[in-house]
Amino acid sequence: MKILISPNAFKGTIEADEAAAIIRGAIKDVNPNAETAVLPIADGGDGTCYLLGKALGLESQQIWALNALGRSVRGYYFFDANSKTAYLDVSTVSGIKDLQTVERNPWVASTYGTGQLIQAAVKAGANHIVLGLGGSATVDLGIGILAALGFGFLDEKGREIPLFSDTFLSKIQHIQRPVHSLDIRFTCLCDVNHTFWGPKGAIPVFGPQKGLPPDEIPNFEKTCEGVLTILSQKAKKAVPDQKGFGAAGGIAFGLAHFFQVELKMGAQWFFSKVGMVEKVAWADLVITGEGKYDHQSAGGKGSYELLQLCKQAGKPCYLVTAGDDFGDAGFKKVLVLPDLDFSSPDFRQKAKENLRRSILELTND
Repeated sequence: MKILISPNAFKGTIEADEAAAIIRGAIKDVNPNAETAVLPIADGGDGTCYLLGKALGLESQQIWALNALGRSVRGYYFFDANSKTAYLDVSTVSGIKDLQTVERNPWVASTYGTGQLIQAAVKAGANHIVLGLGGSATVDLGIGILAALGFGFLDEKGREIPLFSDTFLSKIQHIQRPVHSLDIRFTCLCDVNHTFWGPKGAIPVFGPQKGLPPDEIPNFEKTCEGVLTILSQKAKKAVPDQKGFGAAGGIAFGLAHFFQVELKMGAQWFFSKVGMVEKVAWADLVITGEGKYDHQSAGGKGSYELLQLCKQAGKPCYLVTAGDDFGDAGFKKVLVLPDLDFSSPDFRQKAKENLRRSILELTND
């Protein structure tokens, strides 16, 4: 039997490539002769471009950059010199996973470090940036990225405003374009289709997750409205809100004022780049998984989109997940992982043990 092993990340516990290795190892322990192929998947969420870079056989380019609060961290991007395309994730240096809960603050958090990675890629020859939007710590409309690319943000007296300050966004009154214009375009990958504005927009839905107190939502919305007005005035065009602009705190929304920006739902775009249709056609069985599959997964998450490919090809698809909200999605079999005690210091190790045990039980059936 040919088995394709393609899990998504088990968010907060196991990365997608690590989960794939655990599943393959458990299968091989029971059946050393099993024919397996490993292709971990992503859907625009945290780590999408990391997996893309690996799947495409590209080497990572390492540089130092600033994280969401201005601390130096090691960052990277992947570069395809033939297509002049760079692949990078917002979460690499501007991610929420690297901040303590008490550190999260959208008034302060900036995408400047992600802009540093983009600037390095441009200097290396990139003119197309593929940007994975998942896992950001920011709601800055991509202003930090623009600042790293040479845009100046000034207060009412024409003075440059210090980054990583809790008054940065509210003080913006003027914008200066960079001396040398940049000929680059962006493809932004997302796993949510929220608009920036509205009751289900970036600020009310994701702001509190990123440290914004609910009573500050109206003031933050007013501040962002002012920033967007100034962006439109400088760009001399109005950019209407659209689905996907709510991802990663409006990064694509801000960038679209000055650059060509294309929004893509991450899973389908990822699958097209790595040849997932051909991989599914090769397999007799596909095993996927994610931390907690639920009704929202049908909105473009990797496991759900992979299931659709399996259905089209007439191939059985197994799901490994926690919870019980998978309904009648159509998986041939669902392996339910036990709940974790996230207060335990070894919950990540326990998650790996649970995953391995579930695959061993499946393989021994």
